[in-house]
Amino acid sequence: MAALVRLSDQIDGMINEIYDRKNEAEEARLLEYKAAVKVQAWFRASRVRSYIKYTNECATKVQKAWRGFLGRRFFRILLKNTVFIMKLNHYNRMACKVQKVWRGYYVRKYVFNYYSRKRYLEALQVKNQSIRNELADFAEQQQAARKREEEKNEKKRQEYEARKRHHLLSTEVMPGIYNSPFLPYPSETEYLLRSVKPLSRKKVCPKEPLFDPVCASYNSKIPTVLPPIPQKPQGPFRDPTDVQKQRYKPFQPTLRVATDFYSLEKARQQLKDAEWVTRINDNILQPFTHRLVPYEPLLHTTSKYGHLPFGTKYFREEFLDKHIIPQNFKTLVPPIPIFDKLNDTYSQGQV
Repeated sequence: MAALVRLSDQIDGMINEIYDRKNEAEEARLLEYKAAVKVQAWFRASRVRSYIKYTNECATKVQKAWRGFLGRRFFRILLKNTVFIMKLNHYNRMACKVQKVWRGYYVRKYVFNYYSRKRYLEALQVKNQSIRNELADFAEQQQAARKREEEKNEKKRQEYEARKRHHLLSTEVMPGIYNSPFLPYPSETEYLLRSVKPLSRKKVCPKEPLFDPVCASYNSKIPTVLPPIPQKPQGPFRDPTDVQKQRYKPFQPTLRVATDFYSLEKARQQLKDAEWVTRINDNILQPFTHRLVPYEPLLHTTSKYGHLPFGTKYFREEFLDKHIIPQNFKTLVPPIPIFDKLNDTYSQGQV
């Protein structure tokens, strides 16, 4: 009972306190709402940022793995191409070395061969001598032909002169100037005058101009009743002779048309031929005995033990049985695996 009385005495104060707290809460409600919104915004932003960071890390890992795969694949392709190019260059260098050795041997053996060159020069000398003889014979034939032509022309000229002077021939009554009575026999001119006929002078009729049938009316006969027609027709007309000459004027091509299309090539060929002709050497090969200075032997061809057998011992043309075999070649390049089995799996001289 006492507690109830005590509570009843305090009920007014509790109600006032409740109202006061309600009013305070109402006043602080907007502030607390804004604070809660800020807390929620910060939390949600933190969560979104952490999620974006996680997704970025995942995407970075995926891109790293994919780019690493592409890079390794491209690197393998690049490495393969690089190795192929290196091998190709290496094989090309080795092939060049083999070709260099072989071509050197071939040139020394067949191209710059002393004995082959000597035989060639001897044959060339004989050929030149035969050509010179043929040219000399051809020149004699040409000279004889020209001489015959000159004699023929001279004979024609003398006959023509004799025909012109045929009136000076001697007669039975009066001797001519070429048949003097004080000489035992007539001169050669007299006999020539007797052998030819006199030169006849033909009357040359003036040729009438040839006109086109279209212009025939210009040369029509002049009637006797009408007055004479003037030479030039009246009006802006040209003379018929000039018109005929203009119509049948000869063709006069221009320099571009008259010049051959291949004139430049022909001129170059003529220059080359002329240059080749001037290259002929007419000096005969002279032996070494024409030297005025005594021959001095070289250091590499002679010694105190006597003359070295150079050019007679190791040349394949002199001793065909001493051919160079592959084992005697000096190794100048790194070995190639295919040549290791040269004498085992391949026949002699075939690769």
